[in-house]
Amino acid sequence: MKLVPLCDRIVLKELDAEETTKSGIVLPGQAQEKPQQAEVIAVGPGGVVEGKEVKMEVKIGDKVIYSKYAGTNVKLDGEEYIIVRQNDVLAIVE
Repeated sequence: MKLVPLCDRIVLKELDAEETTKSGIVLPGQAQEKPQQAEVIAVGPGGVVEGKEVKMEVKIGDKVIYSKYAGTNVKLDGEEYIIVRQNDVLAIVE
């Protein structure tokens, strides 16, 4: 099964949370902060959203930082994804 986003939506797959700090301390699952970085899996076509033309700025494979509480979590074929609007993406990580 494949997710195909509509309009200005993007399908993201979260990158794994850090399990150790920079100093080498191992963090238990509850102490790990929800990651805000993800990889773009699929991109909608853009188009007119709320009366304005939207051009998609991200592409499949980009690593992005998104708003902390943005999007809708979806579980499909045992994988977890987040579907967000393009304006919830804050930056592309190069």
